[in-house]
Amino acid sequence: VDLVESGGGLVQPGGSLRLSCAVSGFTFSSWTMKWYRQAPGKERELVATITSAGLTTNYADSVKGRFTISRDNAKNTVYLQMNSLKPEDTAVYYCNALRWGTMYWGQGTQVTVSS
Repeated sequence: VDLVESGGGLVQPGGSLRLSCAVSGFTFSSWTMKWYRQAPGKERELVATITSAGLTTNYADSVKGRFTISRDNAKNTVYLQMNSLKPEDTAVYYCNALRWGTMYWGQGTQVTVSS
């Protein structure tokens, strides 16, 4: 099982980034996918969730209207489009796969929002 995030980096406030998480080793289309983030000194928090077929999404209040989670089951990839980024969005972002209580994690990608 492998979850590989990419797309992080340094961006100015108000800017955008698109994170990707490429998955291998399990049947991607059967799993709920999530993005979490962890800022320095803080607990890991759930940012966004998308169900296996992509029909339902949920977001943390702090990112609603700015972030969009999506998935391409043909490419075994989940995305997080992040717009109107704020300094408080700075964190390591992790991809997560969940099914029947089993969880897999990616290694994380750093997002830094700073002028």
